[in-house]
Amino acid sequence: MQLGVVGLGRMGRIVAERAIEGGHEVVAFDPDEEALDAAAAVDVTPTESLSALAAELAERKRIWLMVPAGEAVDAALTDLAADLSENDVVVDGGNSHFSDSVRRAESCPAAYLDCGTSGGPAAAEAGFSLMVGGPAWAYEEMEPIFDAVATGPAGHERLGPSGAGHYVKTVHNGIEYALMQAYGEGFDLLSNGRYDLDLEAVARTWNEGAVIRSWLLELCEEAFREEGTDLGTVADRVAGGSTGRWTVEEALEQEVPIPLIQAALAERYASRVPPEGRFSRRLVNRLRYGFGRHEVARRE
Repeated sequence: MQLGVVGLGRMGRIVAERAIEGGHEVVAFDPDEEALDAAAAVDVTPTESLSALAAELAERKRIWLMVPAGEAVDAALTDLAADLSENDVVVDGGNSHFSDSVRRAESCPAAYLDCGTSGGPAAAEAGFSLMVGGPAWAYEEMEPIFDAVATGPAGHERLGPSGAGHYVKTVHNGIEYALMQAYGEGFDLLSNGRYDLDLEAVARTWNEGAVIRSWLLELCEEAFREEGTDLGTVADRVAGGSTGRWTVEEALEQEVPIPLIQAALAERYASRVPPEGRFSRRLVNRLRYGFGRHEVARRE
């Protein structure tokens, strides 16, 4: 299958490379010429504009947007609109708000699939988990691509109509906040508790069969191995927060109590107000690098 990829950042580059590894042809556009040159080195066909990308694609166009949520998605759709028809499919693989996805699905000339994407840059080898919303026929058309980009056929699913994919991804991220906070607080207590502990050894031991073993715990082990048990220069500041806020807002609207996720979001906001010092926040800061290669804030 031929796939157009718009956006060759950390995640878009993985989408393109995994599609190629799966036997598909990829045409791509990114305003960053260096990103285009790097992609061309792995058999991606670069284009100089969105209209040029559309022209390179077959009559039935299959396009994957991997651009920042918000205005960038709308701008790309506006630029592509004249080249799209009802037989085409557009996938939005970013962290868009589900209500925006519903709006875009109603106005997009092509079938619009909102695709929550989890796994981060660390999933380059294993593949992503893909949560998809939108028309069933469009999802079925894209299954060969989803098979290649995800961990395989079991790594993706159509979860409902437009908006469902990004809705599920939003809640996924809220859960992620709470899980990271729980690990952060547990290791905070161990770090400041009764014993002088090697926290890398603790995490490694827990990862061998313990009830709380997980990929995030593996990333805790990685953090202690690379930064030291005291986390070295990692700062007490946790970035991000939009998807967690969306989760809390939706819970308030639906009158569903989510105190753990809400508290984890509050801790992120609190981490941005001096003075610094909370070990739990420092670990969550480093964990975001582990799974998403987000920049690690450092203490001066």
